[in-house]
Amino acid sequence: MNKNFFKYSAFALALLGSLSSSPVLAQQSLPKQVKIKPEVLKDKLKGGWAGQVIGVTFGGPTEFKFNGTLIPDYMTIPWFDGYIKNTMIKSPGLYDDLYVELTFVEVMEQKGIDAPVEDFANAFAHSEYQLWHANQAARYNLLNGIKAPESGHWHNNPHADDLDYQIEADYAGLMTPGMPNSASEISDKIGHIMNYGDGWYGGVYVGALYSIAYVSDDIQFVVNEALKTIPAESDFYKCIADVIKWHKQYPNDWKQTWFEIQKKWSEEAGCPAGALSAFNIDAKINAAYIVLGLLYGDGDFTKTMEISTRAGQDSDCNPSNAGGVLGTILGYSHIPKYWKMGLAEAEDIDFKYTNMSLNRVYEVGYKHALEMVKKNGGKVTAKEITINVQQPKAVRFEKSFDGIYPTHKISFWNKPMAKEFTFDFEGTAVVLQGVAAKADNVKEDHVFDLTIYIDGKEIERTKMPTDLMSRKHEIFWKYELPKGKHQVKVVTNNPKEGYSIRVHDATIYSDQPVDGIHAHDGKE
Repeated sequence: MNKNFFKYSAFALALLGSLSSSPVLAQQSLPKQVKIKPEVLKDKLKGGWAGQVIGVTFGGPTEFKFNGTLIPDYMTIPWFDGYIKNTMIKSPGLYDDLYVELTFVEVMEQKGIDAPVEDFANAFAHSEYQLWHANQAARYNLLNGIKAPESGHWHNNPHADDLDYQIEADYAGLMTPGMPNSASEISDKIGHIMNYGDGWYGGVYVGALYSIAYVSDDIQFVVNEALKTIPAESDFYKCIADVIKWHKQYPNDWKQTWFEIQKKWSEEAGCPAGALSAFNIDAKINAAYIVLGLLYGDGDFTKTMEISTRAGQDSDCNPSNAGGVLGTILGYSHIPKYWKMGLAEAEDIDFKYTNMSLNRVYEVGYKHALEMVKKNGGKVTAKEITINVQQPKAVRFEKSFDGIYPTHKISFWNKPMAKEFTFDFEGTAVVLQGVAAKADNVKEDHVFDLTIYIDGKEIERTKMPTDLMSRKHEIFWKYELPKGKHQVKVVTNNPKEGYSIRVHDATIYSDQPVDGIHAHDGKE
């Protein structure tokens, strides 16, 4: 490893001392019951929430700026006293992963921990914050009559395997100490609002990591045990199992494991922005970076932050998840002072678009955790909390984009669409990307009414709002077409001066992967 890699980290460790410890024996199994003092449980819960905020703040400046590559060793990632407060006030949009999950926490506080999915979906759909990818596709679906769980299904959401619920699922584990199956039940209900298959598994796995982190301080055990909640036949399971295997094979070289992850798991199939691109918002590869940070960080907060961030891609949300899990293991009081500097002055600031601050969610989250302990047959007294620990069970198997492989893109260079827009392609599926736009001098929004035809047959009538909050992420998509040549025609039923549909590109899919090494255009 490059000796400069931990130049910044070494400075922090020199101030704080290493947090790593070597257990005499690795933990072999979860206990059936755990007794814990209330102050210890609350300290762990606070550590989980604080760890998230620390991680996302630290990784914020690098988010999706290093796609398919490592953040170089010589690049110092800033951290200083007052940084958290300053970021929360001046860049509140950075905390999108937190304010989405806090929406769900607020619903539970208002409607109860067993509130129906409709309450969560309605609060999510009508929230005031901007959303992207699976979240925005789900919001559009909900606002246009497609209810959960169909709002997250890959037939209705081209971003079903994206990491959206993965970065928002921390609350499910933090409110279920030692109860990973209860966390999975919560994620089954809420995670399917926006995700399906591997995208949903990302949230299930993160929830299980937190749940088990309450009752074990053996990071390797936590990572392995949480994986039992994921079906072994899923790609998500296989990806994380590979990271665990490579960590054993290369225990002192996280970069070698990073390269192994790239070689095997960096090809994106679902997200049309990530397919055939270095950009990768897929849940499993970003979850691999979370696990990379946890395993090679080995209980050291600085190493965990550095590695999970320097792996790239969604390099603010990944250290947020990793920092939250490690914060739960350590407890708030044992997160190094270096990483908590300036945190106290930010803990009373409400996250934008919510009525929740860190201090507020410490209280509410603790209340929900106690409710879940009692719901699972545990006991709560003033001096002791008895948790009936659940042995993790795999959730049901789901697979998005089965038998669908991206082959090429057709670029339309963001040109404005005429009243009718036509193009041809050969394959089994297509996603047409574009946006509804308005001229700079136009204030009012417009909702385009479009009719989509494939091979002369009408397949969809859809709306394209220019409003950012209710926008449709893609113009249209159609999977599972007969293999062969097809023609697409998009008709604008209500064109309006000053407004346009800007067409970006079409991602084309087939039922077989293309061998890019040997593929050519027919010309020798």
